[in-house]
Amino acid sequence: MPDPMTGRLPGGAGRAQEGGWVAVPWFPDFVSAAELARSETRAAGHADPVGQYLTALNEGDTHVLDTAWPGEVVIYDPRAGEVRGHRHVRQFVSRNLSWLASLHARTETVASTVAGGRAVVELLAHLDHDSREITWPVAVVAESPDDRSVVFRTYCSQWPVDEQRHVRPPIFGPGHIHPGDVVGRYHVALADGDTEAIVSTFTPDGYYRGPFGPHDVHRGSAALNDYFRWCFSGGGGIGLEYCAVTDDGVRCALEYNCVRWGSHDLPPQAGIGVYERGPDGLLTAARIYDDVRPPAADRVFP
Repeated sequence: MPDPMTGRLPGGAGRAQEGGWVAVPWFPDFVSAAELARSETRAAGHADPVGQYLTALNEGDTHVLDTAWPGEVVIYDPRAGEVRGHRHVRQFVSRNLSWLASLHARTETVASTVAGGRAVVELLAHLDHDSREITWPVAVVAESPDDRSVVFRTYCSQWPVDEQRHVRPPIFGPGHIHPGDVVGRYHVALADGDTEAIVSTFTPDGYYRGPFGPHDVHRGSAALNDYFRWCFSGGGGIGLEYCAVTDDGVRCALEYNCVRWGSHDLPPQAGIGVYERGPDGLLTAARIYDDVRPPAADRVFP
C-alpha cells in the first residue's frame, strides 16, 4: 500500500450509484460504461453490441467478435498504452482478466456520470496483493461516437499494484473548455495555490480523495486545509490543461493533462478528476485518478 507522502490534487466524487461486486473484473466495467454512453445514441430495438462483444469474449467466437462492433474499438490504458483493433483488444482483455483473476480482484461501482454520449464510471477494485487486501481506485471513460464504435480511457495510479509512479503521456490535447460554477472556482484556486479559496469550495464535511484509496481521504475543513497547504508548500498551485468535461449537473468529470506543480513544470500527464456538487452548490467530494508525482513527494505529509 502506498503511504501518504505522495499527496495528490484535483478530484471528484458523486451522488454514488450503488453497484454490487463484479465477479469478473475490468472488462465488464468497460461494458457497463459503454452501455451507459451508448444509451443516448442507440436506436430503440437495436441489438446491443456491448452484450454481443462480451459474449464473444466469453465464448471465443471470433466471428461474433468481429461483427459485434463493426466500427473502431480503441482502449487507452495506463499499463498497455493505446490498444486499437479487435485482435489487439481481445489480447489485451485476455491478459488483464488473467492478471486480475490471479489477484482475486472484485470491483465495486462507486458512481457513474453520463452526458453527451460519454460515460465515466468510478470503481474501487479490491485485490489480494502480497498477502493483504488493497483497494485500488479506477475510473473508466467510455465514449461512443456512433452505434458501431467505442473508445475507452482508463485512469488510475499504478502505485497500489507495483509501488512505482509512471508518467502517463497525454491522450489528447487541451480543448476549448473551462469548467464553471464551483468546479471552476476550485480550479482557479488550484492553479493559484490558494488554500483558503480551495477549501471554501467544499461543504463543511466535504472530502478530497487522492488516487490511492481510502487512506488517501481528507475530510472536513481542517483536514482539507492541512492537505492543500502541504500541496501548495512548494511555491504555487497546480496547472492543468482541460481536455474533456462530462457533466450531468451533479457530478463534473474533467479529463486533463497536469503540466505544472508549484514552480516546477512537469511533462504533461493525463488524469481525470470527478467533482460532486451538493444541494447548496458546494463540493461534497472530489476524487482524482492519475499517477502524477508531486515535487514534494520526498516530504512526508503531516
